Amino acid sequence: MQRAPGKVLHDAVCNHLNLVEGDYFGLEFPDHKKMMVWLDLLKPVTKQIRRPKHVVVKFVVKFFPPDHAQLQEELTRYLFALQVKQDLAQGRLTCNDTSTALLISHIVQSEIGDFDETIDREHLAKSKYIPQQEALEDKIMEFHRSHTGQTPAESDFQLLEIARRLEMYGIRLHPAKDREGTKINLAVANTGILVFQGHTKINAFNWAKVRKLSFKRKRFLIKLRPDVNSSFQDTLEFLMASRDFCKSFWKICVEHHAFFRLFEEPKPKPKPVLFSRGSSFRFSGRTQKQVLDYVKEGGHKKVQFERKHSKIQSIRSLTAQPSEQHTEVPKQSSSFAYGDDSDSAAVQSCRQGKEMKASPKDTGQHKSHSLKKSPKEGKKVDGAVVSTVEEEEEAAKDRMQQNRPQSQQPSTAGSLTGSPHLSELSINSQGGPSVANMSLSPNLSPDAKQPSPLISPLLNDPSCIRTDDEEEVKRKRFPTEKAYFIAKEAATTERTYLKDLEVITSWFQSAVSQEDCMPETLKNLIFSNFEPLHKFHAGFLKEIEQRLALWEGRSNAHIKGDYQRIGDVMLKNIQSMKQLTIHLWKHNEILVELENGIKNSRKLETFCRDFELQKVCYLPLNTFLLRPLHRLMHYKQIMERLCKHYPPSHIDFRDSRAALAEVSEMVAQLHGNMIKMENFQKLHELKKDLIGIDNLVIPGREFIRLGSLSKLSGKGLQQRMFFLFNDILLYTSRGLTASNQFKVHGHLPLYGMTIEESEEEWGVPHCLTLRGQHQSIVVAASTRSEMDKWTEDIQMAIDLAEKSSGPAPELLASSPPDNKSPDETTVDQESEDDLSASRTSLERQSPHRGNTTVHVCWHRNTSVSMIDFSIAVENQLSGNLLRKFKNSNGWQKLWVVFTNFCMFFYKSHQDNHPLASLPLLGYSLTIPSESENIHKDYVFKLHFKSHVYYFRAESEYTFERWMEVIRSATSSASRTRALSHKEPHAY
Repeated sequence: MQRAPGKVLHDAVCNHLNLVEGDYFGLEFPDHKKMMVWLDLLKPVTKQIRRPKHVVVKFVVKFFPPDHAQLQEELTRYLFALQVKQDLAQGRLTCNDTSTALLISHIVQSEIGDFDETIDREHLAKSKYIPQQEALEDKIMEFHRSHTGQTPAESDFQLLEIARRLEMYGIRLHPAKDREGTKINLAVANTGILVFQGHTKINAFNWAKVRKLSFKRKRFLIKLRPDVNSSFQDTLEFLMASRDFCKSFWKICVEHHAFFRLFEEPKPKPKPVLFSRGSSFRFSGRTQKQVLDYVKEGGHKKVQFERKHSKIQSIRSLTAQPSEQHTEVPKQSSSFAYGDDSDSAAVQSCRQGKEMKASPKDTGQHKSHSLKKSPKEGKKVDGAVVSTVEEEEEAAKDRMQQNRPQSQQPSTAGSLTGSPHLSELSINSQGGPSVANMSLSPNLSPDAKQPSPLISPLLNDPSCIRTDDEEEVKRKRFPTEKAYFIAKEAATTERTYLKDLEVITSWFQSAVSQEDCMPETLKNLIFSNFEPLHKFHAGFLKEIEQRLALWEGRSNAHIKGDYQRIGDVMLKNIQSMKQLTIHLWKHNEILVELENGIKNSRKLETFCRDFELQKVCYLPLNTFLLRPLHRLMHYKQIMERLCKHYPPSHIDFRDSRAALAEVSEMVAQLHGNMIKMENFQKLHELKKDLIGIDNLVIPGREFIRLGSLSKLSGKGLQQRMFFLFNDILLYTSRGLTASNQFKVHGHLPLYGMTIEESEEEWGVPHCLTLRGQHQSIVVAASTRSEMDKWTEDIQMAIDLAEKSSGPAPELLASSPPDNKSPDETTVDQESEDDLSASRTSLERQSPHRGNTTVHVCWHRNTSVSMIDFSIAVENQLSGNLLRKFKNSNGWQKLWVVFTNFCMFFYKSHQDNHPLASLPLLGYSLTIPSESENIHKDYVFKLHFKSHVYYFRAESEYTFERWMEVIRSATSSASRTRALSHKEPHAY
């Protein structure tokens, strides 16, 4: 260990503290010249600390992110709060008196709890947070009075929320002189290099403007990128006190740039053969992106950390004993030395770090219900903005927003067992929290304002409420025959269908009534045809649930036999449903008239777009208009399974077969209408995702396939999104604009096109050459199977175009010329701003289109055909599942709705909107192996890259059904296999 590098010591400290996000921290010590320097993680410790017995090594915050909400662990935020407290005490964090008093008031709240004038005065007399504190005591107490009810964790959050807005937050000043000899101070932050005069910032050089950083003896040099609008010289020069000071500042600048700007740790440079020029120093460790990804993907063992009032017991004589599971309280001084304390921070953290760990009793007692809670103790959360797809390659982070109370198990001993993850607590004039804007944020994008895609908090938080094997005990009380579970599927999917109808009849209608944006004729057309459906299906669901209650024995348990069937209920209601067919025939007209209204009225277009951003509208609005026709197919499938299961002699067989005949007749009548509506709806949905084309929706045009391919150009292979129709092939790139749409770069008419494999010609795997009459392009698919799907569909579309005259070729508006390589001016920006793009790509709070199937295909590098969409319509399912992470022990019960290639998660079927979602395109579906130690029945596994989820069904039938429907989304079907799959379910 004598030659162990600094990283070993740094990791040992982090492990001792159970600190997952230790990369934000560093070890600081005075070198042989008494200059404070950071421990180099690559060099041996003994070469850096010459006389370890006489050196105090401090464990302190090194990298301050732009938003503390990016700190995903409560322990990390607690240590950051301690750093703020220390910086205040040492005069490093300067601000006006009001801000200082507000900061201290939150520290006091975290230490002694709610305001009490006598105790406050006593505490402030004993605790000195800043020099000359007496002058601010009244103001501190006034602010403290407004924090009543704040937990210590929330106080930490509020402290960081205020501190991060201060100019000197996280700033360490390094004295220097400019070329004129004026005394200044240099500093480095997450954004770039800052210049101060005294404590006032006078200039800033963002990383994007900096081309090169170097030092030569005592001179620190910043080489800027050329800018015609700037008055700065190409190279700026600053003089520092000595070469050592200069090199030390250069090193920390290099580390800040790497940590905040790079995607991964820079590779070491090869050693020169003869002699070297310049320093070999490089940043070592994970970048911020890697830290966020690591925590988000659950690659660490979750350790409970409970934040309590750290000094309350020494101030107040408590009569009540603390509860057993909360006997260990983290000490406020566990990581930093304050005032005259001679112990180093590292020494203190090693002495007291164990007190940050949850006790074994605590972990055990909360194993079954350790939900991550809001720090606001009395405020419990339910609804959350739907978390949607993640750009897996682009650092996707996620956030859950909460608006209303939820029912949870009460907290004990006035403390929290989970880690609070508030990301947005607005500060009112007194500095108190505005609870209405609370949000959970275990996974945040680097600007901490934009939720992004794929891993949702619900899915990514191993400390959510867990169930135990009581579920199995409950299951044993219920019937086990297959017919019961088929009937139960009818009930669970009917619940979802009723909720979908309410999106139109309740939520949409209510919103329309408050805005004068829709013509009365259109209002009457929509709601007069949907309200009768909602009323009927509410009664239908009630009858199914009553029959299930009898079947399960929950009511009239003595009755057996006659009530253990469902065919009679289905037959009665399907026959009654025939009277509603007149409303179903109107749905095509509703869809067309609504789209025409949107086309002709900017006000209606804006209204509908804003409605789609509401949490209840978890799918595109026009999708809900197709739901009644889709539901008929589901009834048909349920009755087919029931008839196949029953022997002809069964008491329920005759009614089931009659119900199947009735619903099959209805489906056959409406089938043609539904196919037209689905294509019409899909074209309009795609229209919202594209810019650069005006007349996408024209008579006769049919959508065939969309997906990600790489287009070969002079700059190499560039990712493009392709859209195949029966007459034209469009290729686009994803824009970096606020609208987040795909920009059309070119098109190839299919008439006269040829397609051929060209792997050998271009040396690119899975490569195709598409030769049009006026232009040829070379594209490459991600896999052989993707290439085969595209080849098959493009060839089919070419054949269709040859047989029909087709639409006119002048289809695009303002598309760039085809003879130019697309994106010549934007490709650099696209690659440089990947992280920025990922932050905005899935935002639901503003009108971005980042949550669509198109974006999922882009991020997962896959494709989807219209046949896949049709299969997805058939494969919809709802019900309870138990979910488990790869790094967690317990199972959490969730209500899950599977539709549109995506799993939507709810706490219960009564919730109006999902908490989170998981798009499944690109995921692998398997059964856990023995080595995974699941040891439960009816478990399936979903896996994408490092993301692994286990789901557990209640019976063999439900397990098979979930496997069946999810397989349809995780493996996109080829055209041939898809058509054969559809044959048994022909209308």
